[in-house]
Amino acid sequence: MSTPSQGDKESAPTPEELREQVEHTREELGQTVEALAAKADVKAQTKEKAAEIKDQAAQKAALITDQLRDKATQAAQLVKDNTPDPVLDKAAHAAAQVRDTATRAGQLAAERTPEPVREKADQAAVMARANRTPLLVAAAAALAFLLLRRSRRRR
Repeated sequence: MSTPSQGDKESAPTPEELREQVEHTREELGQTVEALAAKADVKAQTKEKAAEIKDQAAQKAALITDQLRDKATQAAQLVKDNTPDPVLDKAAHAAAQVRDTATRAGQLAAERTPEPVREKADQAAVMARANRTPLLVAAAAALAFLLLRRSRRRR
């Protein structure tokens, strides 16, 4: 029977060192289990991916909306720049006449329209006023499209 030498005692871990190693191993194991549980949670991963895609779509939609707004503004300015002054004057005069006629027709219609129909019309007008910018952008884009189509037909 041999007695342990002095070098063997130094290499053997103390009970405190063993406790620290066990605690460290437990922490690592806990982190590994958490990582595996996160990978196995398909529902959470799906929600996270859906949120990312939703954010990307919102960013792209905002970018495209800005681009469309810029194009519509450019098209409207181009139409205005290329339209002769007499035509603009006639258009302004015609627009004034249309406004007057529409006002008179609206007053006449309001007098003869039943109350439930008037309420629905008021609701529609409120929604149109609330969404004025998108409606104007859509109208400008439609006008630009029609003018471009018309100019291509003439060529």
